[in-house]
Amino acid sequence: MFTLHIEHPITDYALWKTAFDRFAPARRDAGVLRYRVSRPVDDPAYIVVDLSFATADGAESFLAFLRTRVWSDPERAPALVGAPTARVLRTEEAGQVPGDGGAA
Repeated sequence: MFTLHIEHPITDYALWKTAFDRFAPARRDAGVLRYRVSRPVDDPAYIVVDLSFATADGAESFLAFLRTRVWSDPERAPALVGAPTARVLRTEEAGQVPGDGGAA
């Protein structure tokens, strides 16, 4: 499994999310298996996105698409502040912590 991990500051979450949702067909067509959008609890003006792919090539290709077709155009990437930080990660290990499901 490979993850395209993206981080960047934003100006407006609702505006950013609307733009993100517009690219759902592009994510599907690029082979994104699942995604996760997170925000730091201490910084609501920052976004972390993880997109899962079956191959590194798929993740790299989608990253190239984002850089050339999305992030380079302010109309396609409203609310984006500066250039995102992005890298493709390979999952080396994944697991679940045994116990009661995480109850505190």
